[in-house]
Amino acid sequence: MKFGLDAMGILFIKALVLVTCLVGLFSCHHPGISLGGKESRSPKPNFIIILADDIGWGDLGANWNKRKDTPNLDRMATEGMRFIDFHSAASTCSPSRASLLTGRLGLRNGVTHNFAVTSVGGLPLNETTLAEVLKEAGYLTAVIGKWHLGHNGLHHPSFRGFDYYFGIPYSHDMGCTDTPGYNLPPCPPCPQHSTTTSSHPRECYSEVALPLFENLTIIQQPVNLTTLATKYAEKAIQFINYASRRGHPFFLYLALAHMHVPLVRTEPPYNLSYQDPYGANLRQMDALVGQIKAEVDSTARENTLLWFTGDNGPWSEKCEFAGSVGPYTGMWQRKRDGSSAKQTTWEGGHRVPTIAYWAGKIPANVTSHVLLSALDIFPTLVSLANASLPPHRRFDGVDISEVLFGQSNKGHEVLFHPNSGAAGKYGNLQALRLNQYKAFYVTGGAKACDGSIGQEEHHHPPLIFNLQHDIQEQKPLDIKSAEYHAVLPMISQALLGILQDIATDNVSIADYSHDPAVTPCCNPQHLVCCCQSPY
Repeated sequence: MKFGLDAMGILFIKALVLVTCLVGLFSCHHPGISLGGKESRSPKPNFIIILADDIGWGDLGANWNKRKDTPNLDRMATEGMRFIDFHSAASTCSPSRASLLTGRLGLRNGVTHNFAVTSVGGLPLNETTLAEVLKEAGYLTAVIGKWHLGHNGLHHPSFRGFDYYFGIPYSHDMGCTDTPGYNLPPCPPCPQHSTTTSSHPRECYSEVALPLFENLTIIQQPVNLTTLATKYAEKAIQFINYASRRGHPFFLYLALAHMHVPLVRTEPPYNLSYQDPYGANLRQMDALVGQIKAEVDSTARENTLLWFTGDNGPWSEKCEFAGSVGPYTGMWQRKRDGSSAKQTTWEGGHRVPTIAYWAGKIPANVTSHVLLSALDIFPTLVSLANASLPPHRRFDGVDISEVLFGQSNKGHEVLFHPNSGAAGKYGNLQALRLNQYKAFYVTGGAKACDGSIGQEEHHHPPLIFNLQHDIQEQKPLDIKSAEYHAVLPMISQALLGILQDIATDNVSIADYSHDPAVTPCCNPQHLVCCCQSPY
């Protein structure tokens, strides 16, 4: 892997430390963490954020009783708090993750659309991540799973506040593998010889194999997708045990590959009398979450907040390999072609299944209807850690610890949904919630299973839906009605207010330039960068 020259000195020093320290995983102190005088258990709570990829609101059995594939998550819901009006901060990968880790919308943190294999930049370096804040507060920090916020130079997660990194730098469909799994269109395995001819679809990445990182080192390329979930669980449990033994509070950000395509072939082909790859992967994800919760319950039950959520809604163009939006079908858009899920600002694009569990702290078997967002994770965890928010910038999330503890029902009155690819300029705020009302200044449908795309339409005055009576977003309010005229001024003022606030904020600009030289590659001599690994 190649890094920018400005990062070479730092990379070399840290690599030397990692080589000596991480020969046996977690066998010695993490680099950058001083353990002197801190061996006794801190009263600070531990945090585990599990982020599922492309999961639908209706995939969770506790939300939408059409599936029986999530018994562990359903049990966690009965032992904790389930949020049914919780939203990702964007409807696609990189912006959603950037907002979760900064508490700021893309127009502030600079990340408005996805980074690529050849992206030079990533989450801007002047943005402070949740991991950096918690590390400064004495936490051990780890990210396991998908990063997708830049892999070149100082954008690598090892330089964004994480003591330990194990995972892939972007989505697992952004590189070929020897175990490609289920996808639409189906993608071939990595080519073995330069003479290999392939007529693969243009959506498939065949030029470079998907890498697996441990800290700064590519330890496998291509990744073995079949065993990846098992490795994630093993590394997560090892980290929890390591931090617990050291008596340090910890922050684990576990960003799963599930339920993004390609879906892993979890069952032998000869045992698929009822072929349901999505259900099989959903069960595998649920089992992984069950493993993490069991470890928490056995090691740090009364001092650990476990928070499960999703980065955005299902990728509907993948048909039977995509999840369910439940009742949030966006029927106004569906009648005009296109999908109303991932990449859109319809409810199916950003309303995600969410559960919080903390034995003895979060009341059990509670269903919360409070309007909340992944933006709230940052300020909430900072508050619970008794740390301070980074200065000289504004945040879009709010501290919802009182909601978690059953002491308040106050969330957002207004929540903004940035454009995420289906319509409008990336990151612009042209859809918003005001209590039970949802307003659209621009609409459009992402590519649907049938191949249709909903055309971009601008609305002045905006379309306004009352979700309390129309969760399917089927029939907007009559613009001549008293209800419409009562709510429109508040919506207009809310939008004007956020735009003025951002205009006077300390905002960042991400570098979206490309350079093939930054492509992660452990073996440039090989056709697609393959390197042998016993891993």
